Amino acid sequence: MSAAVNPYETDLERNRANYAPLTPLSFIERAAYVYPQRLAVVHGTRRYTWAESYARCRRLASALARRGIGAGDTVAVMLSNTPEMLECHFGVPMTGAVLNTLNTRLDAEAIAFMLDHGEARLLILDREFSETATRALAQLKRALTVIDVDDPEYAGTGARLGGCDYESFIAAGDPAYEWRMPADEWNAISLNYTSGTTGNPKGVVYHHRGAYLNGVGNILTWGMPQHAVYLWTLPMFHCNGWCFPWTMAANAGTSVCLRKVDAAAIFRLIREHRVTHYCGAPIVHATLVNADPKLREGIDHKVWAMVAGAAPPAAMIEGMERIGFDLTHAYGLTETYGPATVCAKHDEWRELDIINRAERNGRQGVRYIVEEGLTVLDPQTMEPVPRDGRTMGEIMFSGNITMKGYLKNAKATQEAFAGGWFHSGDLAVMQPDGYIKIKDRSKDIIISGGENISSLEVEDVIYRHPAVLAAAVVARPDPKWGETPCAFVELKPGAQVSEQEIVEHCRGSLARFKVPRHVVFGPIPKTSTGKIQKFALRQQALSAPEIDTSKDRT
Repeated sequence: MSAAVNPYETDLERNRANYAPLTPLSFIERAAYVYPQRLAVVHGTRRYTWAESYARCRRLASALARRGIGAGDTVAVMLSNTPEMLECHFGVPMTGAVLNTLNTRLDAEAIAFMLDHGEARLLILDREFSETATRALAQLKRALTVIDVDDPEYAGTGARLGGCDYESFIAAGDPAYEWRMPADEWNAISLNYTSGTTGNPKGVVYHHRGAYLNGVGNILTWGMPQHAVYLWTLPMFHCNGWCFPWTMAANAGTSVCLRKVDAAAIFRLIREHRVTHYCGAPIVHATLVNADPKLREGIDHKVWAMVAGAAPPAAMIEGMERIGFDLTHAYGLTETYGPATVCAKHDEWRELDIINRAERNGRQGVRYIVEEGLTVLDPQTMEPVPRDGRTMGEIMFSGNITMKGYLKNAKATQEAFAGGWFHSGDLAVMQPDGYIKIKDRSKDIIISGGENISSLEVEDVIYRHPAVLAAAVVARPDPKWGETPCAFVELKPGAQVSEQEIVEHCRGSLARFKVPRHVVFGPIPKTSTGKIQKFALRQQALSAPEIDTSKDRT
């Protein structure tokens, strides 16, 4: 047969009967069709079935469309983890518009930048955040329609800024609104801004295809059973809640909403609703591990937890095992729809002691089942590093759950995708079994006397001290060594320990030149998603008192 003629590609055309663009919007339509009376959402005294949730999403879409919202428009939301936030993940893209979930803990200047840069046409606002929103809106040069959300579970201060509340707004919408599939699965579905710690934040654009695939990928990678009960400890504004709003619709499970991370509330909801799954940054899990054990009483069912962070401390992983929660470690970035790697577990790891199990489970692991490419490359040569567990390179991704690019920032997009890979900025090693292990952010590595020091390695040792709740290590300029480690330590309530004790603790596990020469006690600044703000700590480190560790260089 001639190579020029391929019978499998001749007269077999793509058409409406055999092809449809992938979109997570199809998940909620199916959940409402198959399981109309199953419980979809719980929030305080509110309960919505899948049929009711789908109708509310369609009402929202209809109401937005009547306001002229459609393809190419941006709808911004500044909401807590409430039913309204879940509904926006479906109702907004049903109109063809793009959902921009705003970080509720940012300052007014950052919010104003995002509203302006994303050209939001409408803002759906929880009353709790009205003060920040008022200052942000005052900085805009154009008027912006505001729809107020007044959550019955919120009893704090705040004002209504718009002329219409959310319930009245969607009540005017059509519960049978005939939304359309996207014309192209490459069409944008959401806009998420990076933290912007070194300048203006970048707008990360997700497409329907990636959202669909990662929504399903969470189920497959985590092994979630159908009708899981998921607790919203993770902010939905962060990477669209790691795509779990869409996951829970595909799963036809139940979302238990939570406005604020609080150990007592989390354990109460787990117990009352028999929550099976929840996600969070390392600090969320550490909060539960260190909470009063009495709060866990009455929880007699299996709970699965997912942690995603550059490197959750081994002490936290051990702690989760001790309280009986099954922890899965994932890793990713805003640019990868949230988690895009997972530390896939092996049966033989169960035979290891708890310390070695924690070491294995603390790795960033292998690619998500719906991500095509994951590797560690030398960023200069773009060649793979050897699988020796020692040679550092940069983690790079490629595939369907990598962003479209940065909105209105072609230069940053080109730089991020240089060489056909997405450059994460995280430094890691490739281990002999093909699992990756992060060593540091490229900007966080400490170079002391020509030696590379992984801040994460030092932090992991500090975390093992029984008095330590949180730890962070950054570089402090040094006239002799160039840089030396400076440790910031947050102690558990009621604990007492001296700087010298922390140093001695480190000396027992680290090479001498890696031991911190500065130890600062106090609260450690964190982002709204629980990540430690090392850029702020670097400034504090400049004035940190020095401890005599001169013998550590001899």
